[in-house]
Amino acid sequence: MNILGISAYYHDSAAVLVQDGRITAAAQEERFTRKRHDSGFPIEAIAYCLQAAGLKVSDLDLVGFYDKPFLKFERMLKTYMAYAPRGFKPFAMAVPMWLKGKLWMKSHIREQLGFKGQILFPEHHESHAASAFYPSPFGRAAILTMDGVGEWATASIGTGIGNKIQLNRELRFPHSLGLLYCAFTYYTGFKVNSGEYKVMGLAPYGEPKYADLIYKELIDLKEDGSLKLNQEYFDYCAGLAMTSEKFHKLFGGPPRRPESELTQKEMDLAASVQAVTEEAMLRMARHARKVTELKDLCLAGGVALNCVGNGRILREKVFNRIWIQPASGDAGGALGAALLLWHQYLGNERTVSEGRDSQQGSLLGPGFSDEQIGAWLKEKGIPHKKLDPKDVARETAALLKDGHVVGWFQGRMEFGPRALGSRSIIGDARNVEMQAKMNLKIKFRESFRPFAPSVLAEHYSEYFDIECESPYMLLTAPVKESRRIAMTGEQNKLWGIAKLNVPRSDLPAVTHVDYSARLQTVNRADNAPYHELISEFRKLTGCGVIVNTSFNVRGEPIVCRPQEAYTCFMRTHMDYLVLGSYLLEKKAQDSFKEDQSWMKEFALD
Repeated sequence: MNILGISAYYHDSAAVLVQDGRITAAAQEERFTRKRHDSGFPIEAIAYCLQAAGLKVSDLDLVGFYDKPFLKFERMLKTYMAYAPRGFKPFAMAVPMWLKGKLWMKSHIREQLGFKGQILFPEHHESHAASAFYPSPFGRAAILTMDGVGEWATASIGTGIGNKIQLNRELRFPHSLGLLYCAFTYYTGFKVNSGEYKVMGLAPYGEPKYADLIYKELIDLKEDGSLKLNQEYFDYCAGLAMTSEKFHKLFGGPPRRPESELTQKEMDLAASVQAVTEEAMLRMARHARKVTELKDLCLAGGVALNCVGNGRILREKVFNRIWIQPASGDAGGALGAALLLWHQYLGNERTVSEGRDSQQGSLLGPGFSDEQIGAWLKEKGIPHKKLDPKDVARETAALLKDGHVVGWFQGRMEFGPRALGSRSIIGDARNVEMQAKMNLKIKFRESFRPFAPSVLAEHYSEYFDIECESPYMLLTAPVKESRRIAMTGEQNKLWGIAKLNVPRSDLPAVTHVDYSARLQTVNRADNAPYHELISEFRKLTGCGVIVNTSFNVRGEPIVCRPQEAYTCFMRTHMDYLVLGSYLLEKKAQDSFKEDQSWMKEFALD
């Protein structure tokens, strides 16, 4: 039974293939088109999924689309009518796109794919819930989904038991925790549906000075986590922006211009909305525990990418265990749609391996063999050294020990927004200069942004105060007290970005200014090559932690194919690139002229 799941036309379009209940392939469209957060129909991601399984469109039994377009259109129409005539401009801009294609999604899918079989449309938050529960290691669990908005729902609480999910409670538009966070993302000068993680990273530099004002004027947050937003301060219902003039007046001026200098105000605003968001997430989680009476929790939706809030839920022991879908945003909706059809629509039973999820490390994208990589390097005349596969980890670990920054390209690409050790840029977490070097010379991004540690799963408790593994980089945890460096009196007087240059622990490259880290625990069963690399680094240095950041530069998607990895390597100040068993040294490379024809020439494995 071959089931294709699709998400499209909002942000992070994706395709997923599920065969007899097993996830065979999954990828976001952006990785192929190289258009960040690509929202178009995922024709290339679909082609990859079919190719990975050796299928044609005619081999598909069912197609699931991740939400109900007619319900979403109903919400838009009712919203515009409620704010008429003020909402006419966004209405006039949106309706032609809907009438041209979005509204007729079934016909559009048939036209794009040539698929003649059955197409089904779960609700948006059903897809999120299915993506959270079905791959989880729990036989029974509460489910909490939180995002900006689906059709009408912006958050939901439900249960997953066996092969069935049921959503019992929901929060409805325009009241949305996700849209509250988006509003502050916009106001602090970052891009909505893209820059929310920047706000989260900026928050520790500030103080939550505006939290009381947010509670007083913007949000009415109840004990059960339900909330209402005062629409006088927002413009997303009737206008073309997230915030209104009344919002700007409340916080003392217009939104920060993108790319302009960050001030303490933005840091304090970030800290404030983060504090409010964490409190709302905690209250929702506590209410989910109360009404479901279940001990484990599954999370999905864009808000579930807030790893600081997730860490709070874990540390405050609201549930015994939590599992978070690695592709929690709209991309993961494609996975949920496919799994929902297999289990709920078709009634197939679910096998749970206690303690192990079925996400396969989220390494579900394209992979490339040494033969393919070697032939391409030879054809392009790119200087390289072929390593014995058994020496790759040891030689790379030695490069990290010597302070080099390495592009690491191995195995199948990750599904979801995080690089998990297949398409990663890596470095020595002990190196005091590594954080600044990677931000400014490799990633070309804001200097305040923290980096994540990858730590051996069997040794994470030596470095971080956390009681469980964090395989998908979706939990933050404090660095252990024994590893911290106490601040001097003068250092404690520093504010804002000035805090960045003060080492906080013996892992300075991955310790944020509040002594936290967004960690990834690396298990051999999930990613053997990456686990071997960190193990070799530990043998050389005694340290089982390295820096891991996504293999891309600011504004671009994570690399998918070898040619994109090489292009990124040559554009930046990376020292070495490891492509499978091939080692490339920057000093040995010839002058680089970008060749766009590379982007289409690689056959997917």
